[in-house]
Amino acid sequence: MRIMGLDVGEKRIGVAISDELGFTAQGVEVIPNQGEKGFSRIKELAEMYQVERIVVGLPKNMNGTIGERGEETLRFGKRIGEFLSLPILFWDERLTTVAAERALISADVSRKRRKQVVDKLAATLILQNYLDSQGGLKNDR
Repeated sequence: MRIMGLDVGEKRIGVAISDELGFTAQGVEVIPNQGEKGFSRIKELAEMYQVERIVVGLPKNMNGTIGERGEETLRFGKRIGEFLSLPILFWDERLTTVAAERALISADVSRKRRKQVVDKLAATLILQNYLDSQGGLKNDR
């Protein structure tokens, strides 16, 4: 069983996929966040990787509340879940994009290249954090 991780931004959606055992997450691509066109590409990837559920990074405020961006993400998650007929889980993503940006800077990735991959890396971190919390999917949780 594979799980898809999404980092949903205003302009781009980072996509990551788990291995079949649910131990590791790998970044796949960045999709422009353009409504149905983006949904169609996510569907293609979900079918290609035989995804059985999706983890969507939920941006929360530092005090744990959900702001405007979080509300938009909740709506996105509901729509994509209905579109794909897959269960959606939301995962606290506070500071994942910051962590991804720092990792890319420390790896001396150029500013232009960072912009192209930061969302994919953030999706990978979101999914990996979820997978780590589950201890692998051997028990089909």
